Amino acid sequence: MKYSFLLIALFVVQIIFGQNRFQQLDSLLTTLYKNGQINGNFLIAEEGQVLYKKSFGIANEETKQPLDENSIFELASVSKQFTAMAIMILSEKGKLNLDDHLAKFIPELAFYKDITIRHLLNHTSGLPDYVEFLEKSFDKSKIATNNDIISIFAQKQPRVIFNPNSTYEYSNTGYVLLASIIEKTSGETYASFLQKSIFKPLKMNNTFVYTRRLAPKKIDNYAYGYVYSESLKKYVLPDNIEETNSVVWLDGIVGDGSINSTVNDLLKWDRALYKNKLLSKNGIEEMFKVATLNDSTKTKYGYGWQIDNHDEFGKIVYHGGGWPGYATFFARHITNDKTIIILQNHDNITLPLNPIRNILYGKNEINKTIFSDEQLQKFVGDYELQPGFIIEIVRQNDRLYGKTAGQPTLELTPETQNSFLLEEIGALIMFSFNPDGTVKSLTFSQGGMKLEGMRLK
Repeated sequence: MKYSFLLIALFVVQIIFGQNRFQQLDSLLTTLYKNGQINGNFLIAEEGQVLYKKSFGIANEETKQPLDENSIFELASVSKQFTAMAIMILSEKGKLNLDDHLAKFIPELAFYKDITIRHLLNHTSGLPDYVEFLEKSFDKSKIATNNDIISIFAQKQPRVIFNPNSTYEYSNTGYVLLASIIEKTSGETYASFLQKSIFKPLKMNNTFVYTRRLAPKKIDNYAYGYVYSESLKKYVLPDNIEETNSVVWLDGIVGDGSINSTVNDLLKWDRALYKNKLLSKNGIEEMFKVATLNDSTKTKYGYGWQIDNHDEFGKIVYHGGGWPGYATFFARHITNDKTIIILQNHDNITLPLNPIRNILYGKNEINKTIFSDEQLQKFVGDYELQPGFIIEIVRQNDRLYGKTAGQPTLELTPETQNSFLLEEIGALIMFSFNPDGTVKSLTFSQGGMKLEGMRLK
């Protein structure tokens, strides 16, 4: 009994600390919502216990149904971790080997001689993006499926943009082909295999593959994704805007997106990964191991997960997702067992990741460099990193954010007068200047990769 007072005191301190963080998180997110900067569901957990969970905004603009904790969102690229898990399950069952060649399962693409399943998993295949080819070759009055992509690639035979495993470049094409490999190997549809092998065993009852335009059905509590129309001055479905109506004719494609879920189900998924419920311990460790390129360079991607070994916060595995109307993020701080889940269904909004993480760890948010309004404004603009691949630097109040098509908006944290961190993805942006002091270009650095982007006029 002599320890009871100490234990009670520690318990009280933990409660007060937890309440303080709850209040800080609530103050942050409520302010952002009032300013029109967020619309979605947020769940923050520590050792599996929910520290903060709240819904902000509307699930259906037509009916004005509000979001709640059971609202179901399109996960966009957060779906990739489930595709990767399905491949790993098949591997441990002896149905495939990660070093099997693509041609073994999709013989129509046998001209890609050196690409393996492992290359598809960790984005080192060199395959070009499928959207570019469908834009030119597909009848957009129809809805494309994975088989259409295979057919068009077999017909056009686009060359790899680099030799397999010589570099890292994020590839949606690779994950589409992984979904097709899952189907050919299991003899089931991608949707049914994931349902039977992942979602049902984990009691993720509100998680499923859903192609809303190809195979519509009634789903209670569905969070429709909306984009902002400048001409109409309101949020509308992306189907109704020319710039984003690709969501219709790309709707039948699975593997790189298409999974829908809730914050509660994703917390179940998070806990299951700690307990090796679906894979062996070795399988889980392999999934969270970064790829090694031919020149021994380490990337920052495993199988369906970005990987960051942070000096201060330990090992973090995470993924973001962006699709017209949706901005999602899921991070697992493995070393410290903390979880951040963000599902949003309005476009042109922010993911307040840095302030959430700082509150979670009890840190005050301090920028190392302070800029005036005039100084911040000079960085704003569009920068072309590769043909057709543009990063847009935007300003909201006293902060800068980076936006690219199909990915969530991320905050730029100042480091020096010309460099900023994208902490969520372990990247650095450095700006170079013209003699007159205007910004000339930026250099994006991540995992040994560097891309220079000239500022567009």
